[in-house]
Amino acid sequence: MSETDRQVHSAAQVTVPGGPVHLAPVQPREPGPGEVRLDVRAFGIRGADAGMAANPTPAYGFPITPGHEVAGVVAEVGEGVAGWRVGERAGVGWFGGSCGHCTACRSGDVVHCAERQIPGLTYPGGWATTITVPAAALVRIPDGLSFEEAAPFGCAGVTTFNALRHSGAEPGELVAVLGIGGLGHFALQFAAAAGFETVAIGRGEDKRHTALDLGAHHYIDASAEDAGKALRALGGARLVLSTASSSKPLAGLIDGLTPHGRLTVVGFDGTPLDLPLDKLVMHARHVTGSPVDTEQAMRFALASGVRPQVQTAPLKQAAEALKTQQAGQARFRMVLTTDG
Repeated sequence: MSETDRQVHSAAQVTVPGGPVHLAPVQPREPGPGEVRLDVRAFGIRGADAGMAANPTPAYGFPITPGHEVAGVVAEVGEGVAGWRVGERAGVGWFGGSCGHCTACRSGDVVHCAERQIPGLTYPGGWATTITVPAAALVRIPDGLSFEEAAPFGCAGVTTFNALRHSGAEPGELVAVLGIGGLGHFALQFAAAAGFETVAIGRGEDKRHTALDLGAHHYIDASAEDAGKALRALGGARLVLSTASSSKPLAGLIDGLTPHGRLTVVGFDGTPLDLPLDKLVMHARHVTGSPVDTEQAMRFALASGVRPQVQTAPLKQAAEALKTQQAGQARFRMVLTTDG
């Protein structure tokens, strides 16, 4: 890499705790053994990124570069890396690497590695034109998905996809999605495409048309009726997938589950969750999290027509885009693009 090439890269960074996001030139870090450097083409802005920018606690010190939904092109390959070539399309998400030797890693559960790495937190993230990551963290972006479409699969897409496919629900069974935002709009599309009888739960009649357009067969306005009772009237849900940031509605939704039904929470605001344990135990209901398989999520999306609905902006507008995302004014998913 020439010295000229090194000077053309930039990143949206925070230099002090609680400080503003600003664009700064950065030096690309050449990949070490087992690492790959990407030229970033697009990256998503997630709620966790916003929190990291507002109250950063980076393991690598300041300045920090947030970002864990990244899509780009392989620019350099480190020593000992097999299976990746310069010019290939690749991405990285919330899972940014693991130790490879702990019990979780040796059992194939790398996402729960005690030393798991997270872009933006463990090392500089993807709000930039360049990022260097462990090769094991890379996912292949299939032809047919643009960089802007691929980036959100690194977190929002794979989270909702895996929550549905590991839920135990079978095609034809009732599945409810709470929240119709960045996660929820993915979940509704995936659920409908997978053959579930899909229920969207939102607040306000203004969301009904959007929910039905995304594939929902039913819409429940939780501001006008008891959502748990409404689910029971539909026969009960095998799965309630909560993608909303507020955890307040969850206790009431337990009554809407079938016996052996599952409440999976993938979006939350940190508020303590008060659930009626008697109703969970008596009916063998479950509360769970979800694992990762980004490449399969993207392949399923290609086969089924699922796509994120994104609002794009250039990297230089990162600070403004972050404010748009925090204000809830983005069209489902905010994605920033580079000039590459």
